[in-house]
Amino acid sequence: MSVLLVGAGPGSADLLTLRAARALESAQVVVHDRLVDPSVLALVHRDARLVNVGKGPGDGYTQEHINLQLIDLAQRYERVVRLKGGDPFVFGRGGEEWLALRAAGVDVEVVPGVTSALAGPSAAGIPVTHRGLSRGVVILTGHGADDDHVVVTGLGRSELTLVILMGVAQRARLARELIADGRPASTPVAVIERAWTSSQRTRRGVLRQLGELDVHAPAIIVVGAVAALDLSETLALAGSSASVA
Repeated sequence: MSVLLVGAGPGSADLLTLRAARALESAQVVVHDRLVDPSVLALVHRDARLVNVGKGPGDGYTQEHINLQLIDLAQRYERVVRLKGGDPFVFGRGGEEWLALRAAGVDVEVVPGVTSALAGPSAAGIPVTHRGLSRGVVILTGHGADDDHVVVTGLGRSELTLVILMGVAQRARLARELIADGRPASTPVAVIERAWTSSQRTRRGVLRQLGELDVHAPAIIVVGAVAALDLSETLALAGSSASVA
């Protein structure tokens, strides 16, 4: 009995690893998250069974239910893939699924994915670290266990880039707490919706405006000096200048 925990990456299918693509092509069952892009699911063999266990408002799925379903499927099929958005071990609860499967005697292999925490900002031309602007990055979830508040104490005074996943609903509170903790209200912010998909959209502003920005989940929030950058625009302008010259 075995299950592959596969990272689906941030969106577009061409950002999958080769190992992940091969796993999808050979799987008999693919248990996937709600937000996995259709282009990724299109790589699954047409005879394979697709099981959507996405946790959205009112859908009734719990992590325990998903764990039990994975164990049951592993006992009935030889090639089971658990397909998770981004990377399984970056706020994907892949560690919990790994532990539950191993406790049930199921072998587990992890196939890392490109995390949206890094790929999302890059889709908007934002490097999470940049010489002279940011020497490091902190990745946060926008909500804590059992909906407890995320602790940002100390991060307000830090000059590190903050990348916040699943934080759209709490963005106003997070902004207030970061400002109260010492982060300047004028700190640049960017919110990237549905990165690496055809419906990608980026909104920019400063920290005091974060709660007022017209943004919708799923999205990645970037807080820090680098959020004002758009290197993709710079490169496009440089290319245009070169062609004119």
